[in-house]
Amino acid sequence: MSKVMSNEQEKINRWFQQHPWKHQTFFNRPHATRRHFLELLGAGVTASFLAGHPAKAAEVAAAGASPKGTAQNVIFILMAGAPSHTDTFDFKMIDGVTPASFAPATIGNMYFPAGLMPKLAALAGDFAIARNVHAHAVVHSVSQTWVQIGRNPLAALGNIAPNIGSIVAAERLAQRKPSDIFPTFLALNSAGGVNQGYLSGKYAPFKVTPAPAGIGNTTSATGSQTRFESRFHLLNALDANLRSGAPNGVPMGDYNEFYIDAKELMYNPVVNQYFGYPTSESTRYGATNTGNAMLVASQVLKANLGTRFIQITSNDGWDMHTNIYTGAGSIQTKAKIIDDGLSTLIGDLKANGLFDQTLIVMYGEFGRTVGPITAQLGRDHWAQQFCFFAGGGIKGGTTVGQTDAQGRDTIDYGWSQNRYVYPEDIEATIYSALGIDWTTVRHDDPLGRGFEYVPTTGPFPYMPVHELWG
Repeated sequence: MSKVMSNEQEKINRWFQQHPWKHQTFFNRPHATRRHFLELLGAGVTASFLAGHPAKAAEVAAAGASPKGTAQNVIFILMAGAPSHTDTFDFKMIDGVTPASFAPATIGNMYFPAGLMPKLAALAGDFAIARNVHAHAVVHSVSQTWVQIGRNPLAALGNIAPNIGSIVAAERLAQRKPSDIFPTFLALNSAGGVNQGYLSGKYAPFKVTPAPAGIGNTTSATGSQTRFESRFHLLNALDANLRSGAPNGVPMGDYNEFYIDAKELMYNPVVNQYFGYPTSESTRYGATNTGNAMLVASQVLKANLGTRFIQITSNDGWDMHTNIYTGAGSIQTKAKIIDDGLSTLIGDLKANGLFDQTLIVMYGEFGRTVGPITAQLGRDHWAQQFCFFAGGGIKGGTTVGQTDAQGRDTIDYGWSQNRYVYPEDIEATIYSALGIDWTTVRHDDPLGRGFEYVPTTGPFPYMPVHELWG
């Protein structure tokens, strides 16, 4: 590992020793969501919320960057646990270690484990891989948060930072139409994912665990739709004036937005038409939790009812310290989940005319040790990693950056900045693809420091990897 990264890790370790983290972070604080409101409305229950101090109206400034603007949607897939880069998307065949069944092949200029992920191998012309990616830290909790907020969670604004998806939701608010009943930011299998940080609850992720029947509590347990509408009308007659316009602070205003948004999903057959799925469709995606999330993502984007950023968390057990090549928890099993689901997702996006409009980004929080496996027959934490990109105008069949023969470190950065690609650069790449100026600074944060979409602290500016566009 390079000296620069060793120093960074030592700094983080020293910080933890000096400041042990004993409280819940701001972005994982208890909060109300539209899903909570569906549960409340479905049960015929109302609730109250303590009002807080109103936040300032957003004042936005930008340096005037030139984003690509080639995508309308993003599907962000977090491979929680950190997959081995050298066994998957930065493949290295290690004699006497790597199973022969991985059957690597050179496809274009991409060396790829065709035997491990045959369906994706057949689609290699549709995706690009950055093989110059480096994590700032190799601690799961820190780095999983880091890739979702695009900044150091331990820095001054890290504790209040929104999910990238919440920034996208804020940027897309003005573009929403009256017919857009689905939330802008949808999070699938991401119950522990980062929320909206200091931003309004309107930009919070709508967290859903996919199920064949769709979203629960979209009808009221108290009786008919007529009775539900009557109760909702009575509720508004009693306290709408306390919520509308936020006379008691932003939290009350958020509560009003939750009511309005949740009600749009009640007694609406369109909702579970796109959030639910038959067994046959689940089987096409591999009949797994991650595959089902990819299926719902495809259907929700096809509906075109307002969702623009979808986070999927692959909770499939990528933290492979033991038995990486054997048993039910082997990487062969995990890779099949991605191979089945992601290949079908790409195919369906193409069939629906959405592939070129939808950027898919997939990576873990860091990589894993390289070369021979450990005494426990697994791989431990390592900073070098990969990032997968597809759709949204990305030039498929390409790689950016090159690692050494074992995948230990980057030997050719392969992009304009001549350094590693970090999570902040990937964040900037997402914003650029969506046409969002990554240099934007919001002046509505509670600390009054100004919240940069992509932080500028450090020895160099973070930038989009525009080489992905060819």
